[in-house]
Amino acid sequence: MAPADLTRKTAPRDTGVAASGDSSTAASRDSSTAASRDSSTAASRDGSTAASGDTGKAASGSGDDIASRLLGWYDVHHRELPWRITPREHARGARPDPYRIWLSEVMLQQTTVEAVKTYFRAFVEKWPDVEALAAAPTEDVMKAWAGLGYYSRARNLKACADLVAERGGRFPDTEAGLRELPGIGAYTSAAITAIAFDQPAAVVDGNVERVISRLFSITTPLSEAKAEIRAHVERMVPGTRPGDFAQAMMDLGATICTPRRPRCMLCPLREGCSATGSGDPEHFPVRLPKADKPLRRGAAFVAVRGDGAILLRKRPERGLLGGMTEVPTTDWTARVDGATTEAAAPFPANWRPAGQIAHVFTHFALELDVFRAEVNGAAPTGHFWSLAHEISGEALPTVMKKAIEAAIPGATKKPSPHSAKRPHD
Repeated sequence: MAPADLTRKTAPRDTGVAASGDSSTAASRDSSTAASRDSSTAASRDGSTAASGDTGKAASGSGDDIASRLLGWYDVHHRELPWRITPREHARGARPDPYRIWLSEVMLQQTTVEAVKTYFRAFVEKWPDVEALAAAPTEDVMKAWAGLGYYSRARNLKACADLVAERGGRFPDTEAGLRELPGIGAYTSAAITAIAFDQPAAVVDGNVERVISRLFSITTPLSEAKAEIRAHVERMVPGTRPGDFAQAMMDLGATICTPRRPRCMLCPLREGCSATGSGDPEHFPVRLPKADKPLRRGAAFVAVRGDGAILLRKRPERGLLGGMTEVPTTDWTARVDGATTEAAAPFPANWRPAGQIAHVFTHFALELDVFRAEVNGAAPTGHFWSLAHEISGEALPTVMKKAIEAAIPGATKKPSPHSAKRPHD
């Protein structure tokens, strides 16, 4: 039975608050065999020796031993993900495409692996390399990103592609060089360095934090234990196959060392794992109580033309949901409420209540009262009509899709290829 993929995160998933280009993420590569172990750095074991049953040495005793056991497990139990190459391919001389690793890492910030797979495949089909992405209009990139959340990532993605393309289409192969690019911070630079270029780097995402916290029973609250966890990982990183080691740590956290009901009996590091020995692995990592999120209120107005077109506008480039498309709303923000009645509509019309929607951002929750009106004529200044068959392709964040769906159920869904309906012009 395949285990469920887990989100690597430090904040809630769908949000318009810009993650600063780097948050806990997850990437990994596919594999089925292993390269031989380096005698001085202890990198791996042959995939045929193995995996979850090795009970040779205490997992917490030696970084070399941990790398060896973990890589042996990964050779057999890796996840298959569309941006990976396998260890068998690696041993034959294949190398990961830095563009695909970078793209997957940016997408995986605050987002589940399962959600990313579809977006990743669509992106590389449209834009197979960084030069193609750089040549794409920003609006097209934002439309393709819609629904992934943290929309500053999409703007940084485009800016980074533009810069890399200007420099000849080659990504830097060092952490320092990568951190000079838009949207790439400490985590992402380490992940690309290790996975794309197979250079030793301490890659620490949410899954790795959980594994290390349990392995060493770290009682310091997670928010204060980052440096301690990183120091443990730095001592473990092998000189051979550091990219596979990074992905193996992530896979272990995603599939075995899960937040709830970890499968400790299948873990290659169970011998010597402090939390397993104490019988309470779910106690780790230790977290401080979460503060309640403030609730903000506002209203959204869905104007529908006779042919089914919907009135939209573009949000300012900077700030919450920057550069995305929306239906008209009142002036709510993360700090203040907006008006909640039809009196605040952008123009006079026969506005009728269409329900209420709720959405959770990183730092606040939002409730919008939704109103609908049938309107004809030219779009007001700063607005545009989006035809019914084009709505699903607009750069609408999830909160705006919810508002439209409350007023017009099914409006944001992609039309079936077998539908007999023809779009209006």
